Amino acid sequence: MDVESARWVGSMPEVYDRCLVTPVFEPFARELARRAARGSPRRVLELAAGTGAVTRELVRRCPDAEITATDLNPAMVEHSAPHVAGATWRVADAAHLPFPDASFDRVVCGFGVMFLPDRPAAYAEVARVLVPGGRFHFTTWDALPTHGFAHPLGLALERVFGDDAPTFVTAIPHGYHDTKQVTADVHAGGLEVVGLATMTVEGRADDARQIAVGFCTGSPLRAELVRRGDLDATVEQVATTMTELLGPGPVRATMTAHLIEAERP
Repeated sequence: MDVESARWVGSMPEVYDRCLVTPVFEPFARELARRAARGSPRRVLELAAGTGAVTRELVRRCPDAEITATDLNPAMVEHSAPHVAGATWRVADAAHLPFPDASFDRVVCGFGVMFLPDRPAAYAEVARVLVPGGRFHFTTWDALPTHGFAHPLGLALERVFGDDAPTFVTAIPHGYHDTKQVTADVHAGGLEVVGLATMTVEGRADDARQIAVGFCTGSPLRAELVRRGDLDATVEQVATTMTELLGPGPVRATMTAHLIEAERP
């Protein structure tokens, strides 16, 4: 994915937060934070914190911890810092963390590792900032057909664009689902996988249009759609097709992801 596709600008963080966080990310955020909070860590670092879905849960479950939430994108940090009290927010690149060695008891990342261009190198940075015996908790999506919202989105994009359908959803969010590869990358970064669970939860949205608007205008998919023409017209076409696939009114869908726990030896 190129730099432009990875950039979050303008209203994107707000749309992401409003349309996608509750139906797609919050169910997994609660479980990820619950696992990370075991053992009452005192210093917690969050990577790719986005609009704070996991951050809020960490603050709630670790009230005595110093929580540092980071994101590569300044727009995300600017949007989130005023809305998520109890954490210190910083712009930071997961591949070049601006923290001393052995600074944290826990590192947490909710659905961010898929965007890392060099995962073993980033995992090595996680190992560096963890204390010996510290834990890294993160999530990554399973294959696209296991996501009841993203799969219909992919089908809708294929119907709209045919052979020129954007590849973002398949290649990035759902492109890192092989747990053997994940485990190998973690090991290459100097960490040991000590827990791996596959979890399926149900998400709920007001309607299919909410999901279409969220992904098409509040995620990096937006850049691919803008390059193809009229964004507003595309959103309408995708929303209409997703409504045909998911039904009108409130919609529910199951989603599957992997939760990984790794330890610094």
